[in-house]
Amino acid sequence: MTQKIGNVWIFIEQEAGKIANVSLELVCKGRELADRLGVKTEALLIGDKIESCAQTLYSYGCDTVYLIEDPRLEPFTALPYAKVIMDMIREHKPNILLFGATMKGRELAPRIASEKKAGLTADCTNLQIDDFEDLKNQKSYKDKLMQIRPAFGGNIIATIVNTWDDPQMVTVRSGVMKLDRPDPARKGKLVRVTPALTEKETVVQVIERIRQDKEVDLQSAQIIVAGGYGVGSKENFKLLYDLAKTLGGEVGASRAAVDAGWIDHDHQVGQTGVTVRPRLYIAAGISGSIQHRAGMAESKKIIAINTDKDAPIFSVAHYAIVGDLNTVIPEMIKAFKAKN
Repeated sequence: MTQKIGNVWIFIEQEAGKIANVSLELVCKGRELADRLGVKTEALLIGDKIESCAQTLYSYGCDTVYLIEDPRLEPFTALPYAKVIMDMIREHKPNILLFGATMKGRELAPRIASEKKAGLTADCTNLQIDDFEDLKNQKSYKDKLMQIRPAFGGNIIATIVNTWDDPQMVTVRSGVMKLDRPDPARKGKLVRVTPALTEKETVVQVIERIRQDKEVDLQSAQIIVAGGYGVGSKENFKLLYDLAKTLGGEVGASRAAVDAGWIDHDHQVGQTGVTVRPRLYIAAGISGSIQHRAGMAESKKIIAINTDKDAPIFSVAHYAIVGDLNTVIPEMIKAFKAKN
């Protein structure tokens, strides 16, 4: 008799009742995976006084929302969250469990994988369902989760398959999965769960929280002007800020520019930064390593400015300008202002 496959679960990250974008992206991807498997998409909504989040999760594709509320679950600490999720896994036996590759997700997912003795793949950039042939052990697996992520410094793309105990677990970076349009008319099932917490899980107490907002929100930006090591200096980044201001956009950067100390890490685009999909991405003085291209290649329009006509960035650019950015950018600003 074939064992019934479990459902697709998404850990919902929220702060003061506001759902993180990465969780909504994972709900959309989870819906796609669940449809492929013929199972349900289910959310783990953990915190206190957060029931209002459920309708948003239904609208993005959740069939079921497990609502686990308790004052001891706010603010987030890993031990009680891990206990709650492990208890749920033992009871319901999901097939797939998705986390955002955030500070919370990276702290929580390994604890659960370790206790469950399940596999965990970090920082995935794509997820697919397919069959898998284990040639070494001569075993066949049907409808496994293909966990796709860059490896060896981003020089290859690896497909990882977990044949350990379910759930198949991954963390996924924000901005990688497509956020579908919500359907406000969509309904789902709310299941209230009372957590079984003890003093052992609540031993860690948060005395004080200090929050600092990011300097820039690149993932929401529709226009990004990004600079690389070819910009030449911190002072030269002023040109990029001028262009971004003229176009109504934000300033991004490659890892090389960040490592040089010319701009803060919050501006970094790429495998070790953020993934963006703006309407317009202008890459100035960026060579275009695979690590950087992984974070911006799905931009709707890409303009690349580089003195090297063979720069890899031109392979993904819709418009290529071979020239000195110190000459090109002022001309772009002048031309835009002349039209407006």
